[in-house]
Amino acid sequence: MLPVKFDFECVPADVRGVAAALGAAGGRVWLVGGPVRDRLRGEAVVDFDFATDLPPERVAAALPGVDARDASLGACKLATTGLPVVVTTLRTEADYQDHRRPRVVTFVTDVAADARRRDFTVNALYAAWPDGDLLDPTGGLMDLQAGVLRMIGEPTVRFAEDALRLLRAVRFAARLSLRLHDDTAAAARSAAGLLSQLSAERIWQELTAMFIGPGRGRALRLLVELGFAAVLLPEVAAMDGVTQPPEYHPEGDVLTHVAMVLDHVPAGDPVLAWAAVLHDVGKPPTWRQADDRIRFDGHDVLSATMAEAILARLHAPQALREAVAEICRDHIRFAAFPGMRPRRRQRWMRTPHFAQHLAFHRADCLGSHGKLGIWQQAAAEFAALPPDPGPPLLTGADVLAFGVPSGPRVGMLLRRVEAELDGLTTVPTRDDALVLLRDLIARGDQEPGTDRR
Repeated sequence: MLPVKFDFECVPADVRGVAAALGAAGGRVWLVGGPVRDRLRGEAVVDFDFATDLPPERVAAALPGVDARDASLGACKLATTGLPVVVTTLRTEADYQDHRRPRVVTFVTDVAADARRRDFTVNALYAAWPDGDLLDPTGGLMDLQAGVLRMIGEPTVRFAEDALRLLRAVRFAARLSLRLHDDTAAAARSAAGLLSQLSAERIWQELTAMFIGPGRGRALRLLVELGFAAVLLPEVAAMDGVTQPPEYHPEGDVLTHVAMVLDHVPAGDPVLAWAAVLHDVGKPPTWRQADDRIRFDGHDVLSATMAEAILARLHAPQALREAVAEICRDHIRFAAFPGMRPRRRQRWMRTPHFAQHLAFHRADCLGSHGKLGIWQQAAAEFAALPPDPGPPLLTGADVLAFGVPSGPRVGMLLRRVEAELDGLTTVPTRDDALVLLRDLIARGDQEPGTDRR
């Protein structure tokens, strides 16, 4: 049974001070939405939204230092508490443009009227300051108790008003472990095409939020089931039903695997989250039934290329795009890790993103065969990695100093020295490298495998 009152003692003192200041200015004040919902579920509250019947100008007067740039929409933001606090004047909205923004905002004093412009019933719970009495104009407590996410009002109309609500429905259903109400789910499927009206930046923000949070694997599956992925991430939707070799992937098809990997990567890491979602997008185009088993030749390289294109389409940050593509490109490289020469393993482990490679490999294994032997070896070696030895033992200048003309042979000799040093059982020194270089030049050795004729 859910509590019938909200205990404001769980709210930090400086945040309570915001409510007290609004009350002292003559306003009625309610904590509303997510903080009330999450506290009733026994979860920590990390941001705070207040509603008040004070108009925005009186809110600004009561709270020195408030950010009133969105005051025309009734919202004032306060950062002086050290925690994100938003104070919103009770309002109604109408005449939405671009399936996103209301043209008409009217300030009201009725909580029930304010609740009707909110998205889901579980987000329209109000806790009155200071006594904590709960107001539930739309039946959110009953839906929260039943584990249901239900749109306030007619779902088809509400999704048409603001297409971002479609993605928020997925995020809240997944994060809160709620079942979409039948009418809400049916309307969402019918409205999937509206997602194409959203900006790439908003899509990126909302997808990233759902992929790094609780229930992220379910969120990915819901995106596919509701038809949203077909609009926003068709390359991901294509993974649904693509079969895999059961000896390596007993979990099922590619989408099932990807959703499981997403669940196993650490929460809160956008690079690992997007790597999980995109690391196998190259499988559907490369699927083939070979004589021995299903194969996906070159899917790692193709996945990296496709991931870069998808993330560019979503206007993702360049650094994230590069890191995700690298993990996609190298995610099956771990199969060769035990057989790598020690220096080659060390060079890989010293690359900037190896810790994320390692975390991703663990998730990849847990999302398929479950064998962690290679991960355990790599994790142990990574933890025991000696200090970085610094610059390379040899450079092109060293080769030129031996009288070798500038040209392709300089690089060939450096690579040959590196390959020879990789085979040593002891840590080589610069003198070892110079002796080897001198001997290779004297013998006329070139790139390994080149024709010396």
